[in-house]
Amino acid sequence: MKRILTAIAACMTAAVMALAQPKAEYVVALDGSGDFTTVQEAVNACPDYEHGHVTTILIKAGTYREMVTIPAGKQRLHIMGEGAENTIISYGKYAEQLWPGTDRKVGTSGSATMYIHSCHVTLEDLTVENSAGDSKAIGQAVALFTDGDFLFFNRCRFIGNQDTVYTYGRYGNDGGIKRNYFLDCYIEGTTDFIFGPSIAYFENCTIHSKKNSYVTAASTLKGQKYGYVFRNCRLTAAEGIDRCYLGRPWGAYAKTVFIECELGSHILPEGWHNWEKPGKPNTEKNSYYAEYGNTGPGAAGKRVKWSKQLSARQAADYTFDKVMSHAGESVWDPFDNR
Repeated sequence: MKRILTAIAACMTAAVMALAQPKAEYVVALDGSGDFTTVQEAVNACPDYEHGHVTTILIKAGTYREMVTIPAGKQRLHIMGEGAENTIISYGKYAEQLWPGTDRKVGTSGSATMYIHSCHVTLEDLTVENSAGDSKAIGQAVALFTDGDFLFFNRCRFIGNQDTVYTYGRYGNDGGIKRNYFLDCYIEGTTDFIFGPSIAYFENCTIHSKKNSYVTAASTLKGQKYGYVFRNCRLTAAEGIDRCYLGRPWGAYAKTVFIECELGSHILPEGWHNWEKPGKPNTEKNSYYAEYGNTGPGAAGKRVKWSKQLSARQAADYTFDKVMSHAGESVWDPFDNR
């Protein structure tokens, strides 16, 4: 009887998920049963500069070994997998690699598995991985490179080592600030594995360190009110990892805030590193690193004197709506892009 009830429950859950999942206009399947066998083919087939209709792509379970680029004209996309553990986009480019036929290195920005240059793009239930590995000969190897606005990542996994998630979003055509929202995601890496100048809001995410190093390296632009906000996230580490910083400033005006997060014992008592070196002065003065209501062994200890502990009133400025909405804009509902 117990097995029967379990089977019925599983069927009901699958049925509910099927009803909740929007009908896909394009299906990607490795076995040829869909419209395309690669994700890039499906992206290329989407209409250009669509401002009203959301185009939905379903990626069937499997490992897609390809680099994917969503160009600026491919707007309003909803790309969904069949579970992040089962639907994987994986590629192995890396910074120290040479461009074919040249002596020029690919560099950090050229190493990503997935590029998103467009706006209003949603990724759900899939993994983006850089499989290059971790060594000095490889260097940085980006999994996700974001350069668009209103980007939503729901129940996704981002796997890499150094520089896993690059919130690049600085040099877009409109020159504006770019916003990323990560909900219920898993992100793992080694050094500076969440980095860049964009605004990014991480909620209910697991952030996993695989090396004694730095979790974040924001390069928030001077005068930008918000940078990285982590709310209700869980910071974990691989076995034996016990000396990690919450962040260091890639740019002198880095802004990173952790609110009501659970910090593992791998987070050092000082919390933050200044990364001050020749050519990058005054990082302690210009960076903004703050916390509120964090728990766990990594939340204890004496933080560096130039970081901040927020009051409840100050922490109230870091709600999703306040961080993600610019003056005069209506509140962004990421679930509208479905």
